[in-house]
Amino acid sequence: MQEILIYLETEYADWEISHIGHQVKSSKKYDIKIVSKTKEPLISMSGFNIIPDYSVDDILFSDINHYSMLILSGGMYWSKGKFVNETAESLVKLFLMNNKPVAAICDATTFLAFNGYLNDVEHTGNTIQHIIRHCPNYKGHKLYLNKQSVSSNRFITANGTAGLEFTREILKKLEIGSPQEIEAWYQFRKKGIYHD
Repeated sequence: MQEILIYLETEYADWEISHIGHQVKSSKKYDIKIVSKTKEPLISMSGFNIIPDYSVDDILFSDINHYSMLILSGGMYWSKGKFVNETAESLVKLFLMNNKPVAAICDATTFLAFNGYLNDVEHTGNTIQHIIRHCPNYKGHKLYLNKQSVSSNRFITANGTAGLEFTREILKKLEIGSPQEIEAWYQFRKKGIYHD
């Protein structure tokens, strides 16, 4: 079974990726696995503990054809590292080199912008002002879209308030359900049972 990798470090934003796992696993087309710098336990911003399935080295020295997508969760570690993260970047490079999509939410999008990945692709993030402030070499201004989530051939990007929209674009990219089923799933979770 193909696997979807979610990259996390301690102080990851657990709510931003909370809808992805169940939807992907219940499709029975893919499995979800967690990858981090090492296999040491991680603690989310909400205090949840998780043990990674893989270290980055495990992935770098395995068959890339076993994996279908890399997802970068938001979290405090991106800004604390000033958006320099050679370990995460090695994964991004591996996936892009093998024509596999990379999805990023919140400050993971800032990390992509900082490292030049969003200069020539439509994208979004935690406002263009935020990206400009933290990414001196960013050249993607004209391709920034004021949207919750943006999907292109290589990337899915989303701002930190767009967990549902981010998941919707991932489900579309992975073709988990028909477009109508995915939209119905999204609308139900966005609007709930009772509409205000």
